[in-house]
Amino acid sequence: MVDQLMDTPFVSATRGIGAAGGVRRGWNAKETEDSLHLRVDMPGLGKEDVKISVEQNILTIKGEGAKESEEEEEGVRRFTSRIDLPEKLYKIDQIKAEMKNGVLKVIVPKMKEEERNDVINVNVE
Repeated sequence: MVDQLMDTPFVSATRGIGAAGGVRRGWNAKETEDSLHLRVDMPGLGKEDVKISVEQNILTIKGEGAKESEEEEEGVRRFTSRIDLPEKLYKIDQIKAEMKNGVLKVIVPKMKEEERNDVINVNVE
């Protein structure tokens, strides 16, 4: 999973935070035995500006800050990212997220092998 993230980094909106040639900077992904940990720098955004959802095994992270003024569209901070989560590997109903000081931390717990219904252990006689 982490290799996939490194090969296909987060892609930001056209005027996203830290956009540089369409590639998102300021993020980190770490996979442990128990979960996938994502850390995304989103300066200037608060938890009320961030929306996280999962649909058809795609984790979507969106953020949009307030406009400086009504006429000024350039002052809007935007961020959109999508991550494919392999089916039956993660507990998508138990994802936790925390936004603190412009840093979003997302924890996606993994299913243990014995919890997966696609793994069938065969008794050898």
